[in-house]
Amino acid sequence: MTAPALEIRPVTVEDAGELFTLRRAAFVTEAQQYDDPHIPPLTQTFAELKADLDAPGVITLGGWMGSRLVGSIRVLVEGAKATLGRFAVAPDLQGQGFGTELLSAIVPYLPDGIEEVWVFTGRDSLQNLAMYTKHGYEHQHDKTAGDLTYAYLRKLLGDGAA
Repeated sequence: MTAPALEIRPVTVEDAGELFTLRRAAFVTEAQQYDDPHIPPLTQTFAELKADLDAPGVITLGGWMGSRLVGSIRVLVEGAKATLGRFAVAPDLQGQGFGTELLSAIVPYLPDGIEEVWVFTGRDSLQNLAMYTKHGYEHQHDKTAGDLTYAYLRKLLGDGAA
């Protein structure tokens, strides 16, 4: 199924309320899957989210359908590395291609010199792992934090991608 076109643009502090609501809704299913209501996207306060939107080295992209924020992805830039996180799509719209559209939109927003993009997700989040693999991310390692084990995947950009 082809998703309707999204307007993809950076999320600003003015959009913080919508982003806060979107993330809460989107990450509930992940929390249920891992039987852990204390995953970071669900425990981040509104003030912390607003500070993160203004933090240097952080790019948060949102996908809008009309006035509704239906997806978002956070990118932390550190030197030649970008790390994706807090990737969220509204639960009623998951599986319709919005996540793919957001994932594909990241590269033009990255500063020059980024050589690799990393992402991590729960090791048991098979749909997430399949989507990242489909888009060129390769599993590198797993890391356990508390009761959760995360899979870390990487995609090389530029000359390293060859």
